[in-house]
Amino acid sequence: MRLPVFRRACAAASLIIAAFSAAGCQRADHGETKVVVIGDPPTVVDPSNGPLTEPQAVLLSNVAQGLVGFDASGQIVPGLAERWNVTDDGLSYIFRLQNAEWPDGRKITAEQIARLLRRQITSRSKNPFKDTLGAVAEIVAMTDRVIELRLESARPDLLQLLAQPEFAIVRGTSGTGPFEIAASSKPGFLDLVRTISNEDEETTTREEVILAGKPAAAAVQSFLKGETDLVLGGTFGDLPYARADKLPKAALRFDPAAGLFGLVPARASGPAADPEIRQLLSQAIDRQALIDALNVPGLLPRATLLEPGLEGIAEPAAPQWMGIPIAERRAQLTATARRLFKGDEEPVIRVSLPDSPGAKVMLGRLAGDWGALGVKVEPAAEGQPADFELIDAVAPSISPAWYLRSFRCGEVPVCDPEADELLEGARVATVAAQRNAFLAQAAQLMDEQQLFIPVTAPIRWSLVSDRVQGFATNRFALHKLTSLGERLDRERGE
Repeated sequence: MRLPVFRRACAAASLIIAAFSAAGCQRADHGETKVVVIGDPPTVVDPSNGPLTEPQAVLLSNVAQGLVGFDASGQIVPGLAERWNVTDDGLSYIFRLQNAEWPDGRKITAEQIARLLRRQITSRSKNPFKDTLGAVAEIVAMTDRVIELRLESARPDLLQLLAQPEFAIVRGTSGTGPFEIAASSKPGFLDLVRTISNEDEETTTREEVILAGKPAAAAVQSFLKGETDLVLGGTFGDLPYARADKLPKAALRFDPAAGLFGLVPARASGPAADPEIRQLLSQAIDRQALIDALNVPGLLPRATLLEPGLEGIAEPAAPQWMGIPIAERRAQLTATARRLFKGDEEPVIRVSLPDSPGAKVMLGRLAGDWGALGVKVEPAAEGQPADFELIDAVAPSISPAWYLRSFRCGEVPVCDPEADELLEGARVATVAAQRNAFLAQAAQLMDEQQLFIPVTAPIRWSLVSDRVQGFATNRFALHKLTSLGERLDRERGE
């Protein structure tokens, strides 16, 4: 059927108008990406109230960015601050904020941001990373959009710390983006949305992420069924769930995470209080066998508190006994055990580990290694005093200070006051070489006293669908949810 001339003309005009409108403001809607974080449903919380769960950390990183953030590979990128400058002496960091608004439409000011950051590092704050900003003397709003952090001594790792979700900018339950939580979110799921305009504001892109928290086994099954595009927050404890099913090729990704994974004395009495016993138990662990049992490619055994690649510190030297095969050193270790335990028929070491399949693997390995010395290993039951407990933590920066300050007196039951004095000297040192020398000496003392029994690096894993292109592993095991759906769009033809 042909249109009358008048109707055809109107139709043509309408098409021309629509074409001009589309050219003036084109919009590309990315398909939604479904993301599950292992753990409870994510919620927006104030980091000053205490440690973050993994789902909370992922959510804050994406709806409550800090002054700066990490990109997919762990490099520093702008966050709420569009740019920054550092003075030559490293004692002043000056940030210029974006021209941005809170979700309620009110303007974000430097004074607000300064106040919120100060709250994270006050003595009343329970932020677990507040001590990492101990060198910050003042946080000052210089203008409406410029904020300055003044330091007592230079901290080259400051930007890495500020990029952590523990320093996300949160006001009540509101953040500063890059995503917003849509009102259409359903119970148990958060609908995260962001709209990006290019510089000339002629085109916009809409990204949508459906975020949820689930137990590890359920998260893996959801991924296998194709209901989830990305699973985040995996640790050594829940890795066996991912190993139990046949995953798509290259779906399982391991972050090259840095940090602490090992055992720390849980009380100042009992066998763990004796440094000789701690040294004995450390030398008796077959670290490579545990790594093989967990089946993590590229993971290396570690017997020193510090690891290679930290700022200002020489690569730590592995103890000589690490070069001797475990089978060859067991006879001497068994003789030492008989001497130290003074003829006790079956000394018992109780270890506090999470209730997880990965922890059962670790406990089994410890039972075998320490059992060869005549020592019985048991999990610490609820209400029962443990001799050792697990530390499994990713380092927030490449500074060695975080590693060492985790074992200060007051932080752990067994410590070395002399090492604490060295850490205090490092904290107030104004010369980098002097600070690094203090830290190296403290590390040596802590290793000699075996205040920590290192095993390897923290294990962090994700499941990544081939529909997700914008994912990369990094040493901080932190993952933004921006730009994940590009390949997904192409596959769906959107």
